[in-house]
Amino acid sequence: MKAAAIEPPVIPLERSLTMADFAQLVKARLTFLVLITTAVGFYAGWQGAMNFLALGHAVLGTALAAAGAAALNQWWEHKFDAVMQRTRSRPIPSGRMLPREGLIAGTLLGVAGVGYLLVAVNVLSAILAAVTIAIYLFAYTPLKRVSTANTLVGAVPGALPPLIGWAAARNDLALPAWTLFAILFFWQLPHFFAIGWMYREDYARAGFVMLSGRDPEGARTGQNSVLFTLLLLLASLTPVWFGLSNRLDLLIAISLGGVFMTVALRFQREPSLTTARQLFFGSIIYLPLLLAALVLTKR
Repeated sequence: MKAAAIEPPVIPLERSLTMADFAQLVKARLTFLVLITTAVGFYAGWQGAMNFLALGHAVLGTALAAAGAAALNQWWEHKFDAVMQRTRSRPIPSGRMLPREGLIAGTLLGVAGVGYLLVAVNVLSAILAAVTIAIYLFAYTPLKRVSTANTLVGAVPGALPPLIGWAAARNDLALPAWTLFAILFFWQLPHFFAIGWMYREDYARAGFVMLSGRDPEGARTGQNSVLFTLLLLLASLTPVWFGLSNRLDLLIAISLGGVFMTVALRFQREPSLTTARQLFFGSIIYLPLLLAALVLTKR
């Protein structure tokens, strides 16, 4: 589908911003996921009696940085968001917020998050937060209009929060920490393939280059969903191997991975809006259960 002409948002004469608008700007649900994965990374890495104050510092700083990156992403893409059904109601493309207001808010939040980690936690966690923002804005965001590889690149900043949490707890990036990165990285691929298939016409209208837009029959999208679900299953077994969790976690990971794989295979066999939604909601259910198992079975 040919990309539609990009029209600037119409700015209402009277604007009244609400907390709901701010929540949309910072992608509150995504930021909440960042908060959870950061906390899991901290908990997995922490040794001894839990220091909840240190945990709070790590989570707050990372959440601020994530909120800043989300706001800056919306500022950058607001003209494209305006032609997509799923994003046109966001504060900037809808005209409820001026683009410069989104830019200022995103910049302040991002700087505050990195600065907070630097002062209240440690240098390593602050560097990781800055790298997360940089990849999200300057690699993933522009790549969305150039190559289908954007999904792989975008999964990197999405997988860094547990590393930030681990770095906040131990001030290192030991090998076991990368098992958490791998889980989040591989989880995002089937999750985003499902979204890409559900909204493939919307993405094409805005000129975003997604795998689903170049895969009219859904064969490649389905195959990649199964591939990365399999890699996710394998990655979910590694915390036990590296001593982060006990054997009960292994059994839970295998069970959850098997169910998730079944959903991905169903999507591969019959790519449709229904099976894509099943894969999407399956991913949303899978991740918190897997992370909860990891926390509850920590050695």
